Amino acid sequence: MWDIVIGAAAGLAAMWLALIAALWSVKGRFDLAALRGAARLLPDLLRLLKRLAADPALPRGVRIRLWLLLAYLITPIDLVPDFIPIIGYTDDAIIVALALRSVIRHSGPQAIKRHWPGTPDGLAAILRLAGAKNDQ
Repeated sequence: MWDIVIGAAAGLAAMWLALIAALWSVKGRFDLAALRGAARLLPDLLRLLKRLAADPALPRGVRIRLWLLLAYLITPIDLVPDFIPIIGYTDDAIIVALALRSVIRHSGPQAIKRHWPGTPDGLAAILRLAGAKNDQ
């Protein structure tokens, strides 16, 4: 019994360390100014995610991923603790960007534009974060 618990804990610790190493190795590839700007958009981004998750026009799988993302962002438990400099918040930004890319891949950037509650500059930043072109 204890062998299984210790093995599972060791496996989780190894995966966590591998994630931290991967995030640390790519930290130089991210534009930190863009990430700081994205953090200022957090209230609008959370409203966007909630609106997208509630949109019945989006595929069910996308909506489920968005609800799971919202639950992850709300919980205090994080893959990489936020007190670690630079990479603490980077994992959240990466997960949000991947979720928004999923929305764009399945429904197009129009879904994000339709539900965006903020400014046009904020929309442009979010679309850049998600890897889409802003055709406004």
